[in-house]
Amino acid sequence: MRTPSFWYGPRGLLASLLAPLGAIYAAATARRLRRPGQRMAVPVICVGNINAGGTGKTPTVIALAERLSAAGHRPHVVSRGHGGRVAGPVQVDFTRHAAEDVGDEPLLIAAFAPTWVARDRAAGARAAVSAGAGVILLDDGFQNPAVAKDLSIVVVDAVAGFGNGLCIPAGPLREPVATGLARADLVLAIGSPRACDSLLAAWPELDGTPLITGRIQPRATGTSWTGQRVVAFAGIGHPEKFFATLRGLGADLVATHGFPDHAPYTSAALTRLEREARQLEAMLVTTDKDAVRLPAEFRGKALPLPISLAFRSPERIDGMLNSLFPQKQ
Repeated sequence: MRTPSFWYGPRGLLASLLAPLGAIYAAATARRLRRPGQRMAVPVICVGNINAGGTGKTPTVIALAERLSAAGHRPHVVSRGHGGRVAGPVQVDFTRHAAEDVGDEPLLIAAFAPTWVARDRAAGARAAVSAGAGVILLDDGFQNPAVAKDLSIVVVDAVAGFGNGLCIPAGPLREPVATGLARADLVLAIGSPRACDSLLAAWPELDGTPLITGRIQPRATGTSWTGQRVVAFAGIGHPEKFFATLRGLGADLVATHGFPDHAPYTSAALTRLEREARQLEAMLVTTDKDAVRLPAEFRGKALPLPISLAFRSPERIDGMLNSLFPQKQ
């Protein structure tokens, strides 16, 4: 679905009318979280959010997997596989899985660490441990009680913040900010230093919760974007962030198209995009997450822009990760 515009604006009439339904949603989440999670034989790091939609969880999971691997650990990622039809638990395999099988995010993450898709998170975690995982990264499991967490990281977009502060469907929240932060061990705010400062000023609930900041940056590809005419398209939580990244690289965006998060691309939509790029004498560019959802025959027609997360205080996140492995210190 597309993110409703009123979720991130001032609280208007529609948000107020839907607020009672949001309170019911929040209460249902709270009831679900009362169940104790299953403890695993290895550390479990949860990367989640309080907002619905894109906050930067996928690049965060990848960045943590890279840091854990560099430190000599064996991270495995467990994901629900949103948008995929496989119930699992099953390990993602590029040779036999597509995005419609396991979801786009697990397919992307699997390039960096062994990745499991499981509707039953506990079953997925057990399968990962049996396969040799030394640490489990739970992708988007903050509101799922199936697995006990040793470190819970809440990711927030510093610009969007927590929207209008209301729960679904009145706002973007899966649970109230204060309730979610009470369970968090760490908040990762992604954005410019100014945006992160504004986030702290706007949300006093963040006081008392350890916070680090980071930024999304393109991975080096050797492509020069300065002056390059681009038709950009993205089906992510906030497509405008991707478009802003391209503009920041110097690209000339002659057209942009935002699609719903995780939406499959129809042949008609792809034909229109290809025709438009040809008519405008521009390059078709998309996100790396969108690229894995494209049909194989179309992938060579759209250039993906891979991104990564850079922590501003990497020593702090490394310290928290190392604390989970006392024998490695």
